[in-house]
Amino acid sequence: MALNRDFIGRSFPPTAPYEISRVKIREFVDAIGDPNPLYRDQEAAKAAGYPDVIAPPTFPIVVSFGNDALADPELGLNFAMVVHGEQRFEYTRPLRAGDVVTCETTITEIRSIGGNEKMSIETAVRTVEGELVCTSYNAIVERGA
Repeated sequence: MALNRDFIGRSFPPTAPYEISRVKIREFVDAIGDPNPLYRDQEAAKAAGYPDVIAPPTFPIVVSFGNDALADPELGLNFAMVVHGEQRFEYTRPLRAGDVVTCETTITEIRSIGGNEKMSIETAVRTVEGELVCTSYNAIVERGA
């Protein structure tokens, strides 16, 4: 079944605040196998000019799907048939331990490709003070729609 085109341009309320912690950053870098000391060692991060350890560039995927934007039954998305199509991030600065962020998601495009549906999603990751830290661009594909 085709995704509901009425969702194109729809923005969803910001997620609940999420605190970026050293522990969560370490768990993430352990999972991806990245030994970069800027992600693990507070003194190394400070020596590089950061106030605390920073998160690797792909870390926002942890927080960028924290709302129910894609779970609305009226959208018609079958999660069992979803594959990840594309992901990129544009930064104004790195996420760092101690940041408390929210994410606001907008569905920017839905289109048919063969027998599949492609949905493009843009998520602004901001501190609770309103500073834009990065924007996540994500495409997911619902197979066999």
